Amino acid sequence: MYKWFWIWNFDKEERWLNEMAEKGLALTSVGYCRYTFEPCEPGEYTVRLELLDNLPTNAQSEQYIRFVESTGAEHIDSLFRWIYFRKKSSLGAFDLYSDFDCRIRHLNRILVLIAGITPLMIVNALRFLLEYYEGWPDVFHLAVGLFFAAFSATAVYGVVRVSLMKRRLKQEHRLYE
Repeated sequence: MYKWFWIWNFDKEERWLNEMAEKGLALTSVGYCRYTFEPCEPGEYTVRLELLDNLPTNAQSEQYIRFVESTGAEHIDSLFRWIYFRKKSSLGAFDLYSDFDCRIRHLNRILVLIAGITPLMIVNALRFLLEYYEGWPDVFHLAVGLFFAAFSATAVYGVVRVSLMKRRLKQEHRLYE
């Protein structure tokens, strides 16, 4: 199946993957906007995904993956720094984040990634649009400038969305302290 999720919609992606498992389709691999499934018993698996600090081939990441696998989970696949796990539902609850701080750190990793890309998109949007208005009045410069502008606006939305998620988690954390 092919489906698109923005990085800040990781929670929606995870929910969709678990809905697929509830329908009897277990995730077996991921690619860029591509998900491969195999038949399973409906609800047999719970799927979790996480953005790592480093690539999955990094020694620290490999150690973390082995740790999660030691709990009975299966490392399905990786896409850049994203890792995908599944665990048989019969083995009990499956959560990668044991506390508020872990969830907040995960959101921080996502924020750093989005916030790192956003200024580059804004600079490129301004560059192409300025070139269009100051001497290169062709469709290419306008189209690329508008593309980067739209992408920038979308990325800013992502930063706001994840920041609000983080803020809510921090408020919840204060309530439970």
